Parts: sequence; C-alpha cells; structure tokens
Amino acid sequence: MAFGLAAKALLIWVAILLLAMLNGILREAVFIPQLGRAPGLILSGLLLSLLILLVAYCSLPWLATRQPGQLIVIGLGWLGLTLIFEFAFGLLQGTSLPVLLDAYTFKGGNIWPVVLLVTACAPYLSAKLRGWR
Repeated sequence: MAFGLAAKALLIWVAILLLAMLNGILREAVFIPQLGRAPGLILSGLLLSLLILLVAYCSLPWLATRQPGQLIVIGLGWLGLTLIFEFAFGLLQGTSLPVLLDAYTFKGGNIWPVVLLVTACAPYLSAKLRGWR
C-alpha cells in the first residue's frame, strides 16, 4: 500500500477514534443512565457501528482506491489500530487483562465484537454500498 494511502487511512482512523470517544461519553452520560446498562451498551454499539460505516462511506472518494484488496487491508489496519489502542490505553489505566478481555464477550448487552467486525469490514462494505466493483 502506498504511503499516501496509508497516511489517509490513518487520519480516517483517528477521526473514527475521536467519534468513538465521543460515543463513549454519550453512552456513559446519557444512554446508560436513561436506558440502563444493557440497552445503553447496545445503542452505543449500534451508533458507533453506524458512525464507522458513515465515515468509511464518506471518506472513500478521498482514499482514491477501488481495489478490494487495499480496502480489506485498510479495514484490517483499522481493526489492528483499534485493538492496539484499546489494550494499550486500558493497561496504562491499570485495567487488568481479564477485565479488558471481558469487553470481547457479549455479556450484559456488550456488542463490542460487532463494532470490531464493522470496523474491519467498513471500507470494503462501504465500497459495495457505493456500487463500486
């Protein structure tokens, strides 16, 4: 993958990261207090998945690639960056590894694994939604 494409993909991921942080604030401040833990987590996960798809869809023309292989690599890159960020941030905060890994289950309304799947598929899926072949 060319450096320019990788740099653009990284910038888009940073935008997704910022949206994810805002989504987390909204989840903790509004969704969970108003709806309860499980519904709040589900709504937050669905909203974040939609935001990731929207960002991917809107940024595709700027990425300037229609090659399925590159779109898949970008999505997997976003997934990798997300996992690195989540574990590094959690461990730096002193969160234990078992607690961090608990987020990767579907307990109590947690759909984080779905969000990760959407993240990995978003560039390719967005290209399909645009009708790109």
